[in-house]
Amino acid sequence: MPWRSILLTLVIAVFIISGFFEAKPQVLKDSETYGAETLYASAAGRPEAVLTDLEVIAHRGANNFFNEHTLTAYEIASEADADSIEIDLRMTKDHELIALHDTTLDRTTTGAGVPEEFTLNEIKQFDTVAVFGQKTYKEPVPTLEEIVTAFKQEEHYYIETRLVDGETKMEEPLINLLQENDLLDPKYVSFQSFSKESLKKLQEFAPEIRSTLLYGTDKFDLEDGLEADADVIGIESRNVTKCVVDTLHQQGKEVHVFFTDERTQLVEQQRVMMYGVDGIFTDDIDFTKQVLKE
Repeated sequence: MPWRSILLTLVIAVFIISGFFEAKPQVLKDSETYGAETLYASAAGRPEAVLTDLEVIAHRGANNFFNEHTLTAYEIASEADADSIEIDLRMTKDHELIALHDTTLDRTTTGAGVPEEFTLNEIKQFDTVAVFGQKTYKEPVPTLEEIVTAFKQEEHYYIETRLVDGETKMEEPLINLLQENDLLDPKYVSFQSFSKESLKKLQEFAPEIRSTLLYGTDKFDLEDGLEADADVIGIESRNVTKCVVDTLHQQGKEVHVFFTDERTQLVEQQRVMMYGVDGIFTDDIDFTKQVLKE
């Protein structure tokens, strides 16, 4: 009936006038959309972004320039003056410690399968592989021993341990290797893990070394973090709020932030820095340092 159409028109008009139909909230643009130059300019224009004591941690080395977890990636990170180089550990079948993040060799190397099923000699038959621009780069999977031999006491090693077949198998050989190379000192090494059991084992061997308890995305629990026997709490950026940072700081714990979405990482770095976090696992050392105005 005509009166119904008139009434509906009037109702819609009232809603529009009253602001009922609001524009959708802006979606956070990713770093690729912004572009590096825009982000750098934005960072330089915010004096409150100066946090000179924030620790810049080279995530898997300078992995935006070269294959992650390789001697070359670590060398680039070292030349960029990162405060720490991050090393994820895996253990081979013959109990050697290698730098590798994933549970398998498939994504980052020419091999395939679980590293724990290969000896070190077999692992050395594979190369890490990655494409930058139009060129493919290859380099062997390094052992932890090769890394510390290359950099000695010139770097700070931020080492991540994990359980092997559900057991604490890599902690003792790690401690022994660091001792043999005169690196078991807070000046040269920090430990991190998603496993409380692994951290506990490391603390038994070397209680003086800083330890970081990591929480997976959306798995962070503030009460658990406050009670954890760890110096640092490592949190994925999407779970970081100013309240979380302030509360952990009040308990005397540092907060280090990692990122799992490369599209928004650079924007997220700027956000969490404003909350006063203590460390950033960065995939772009130059950008992070630009934000810090170093």
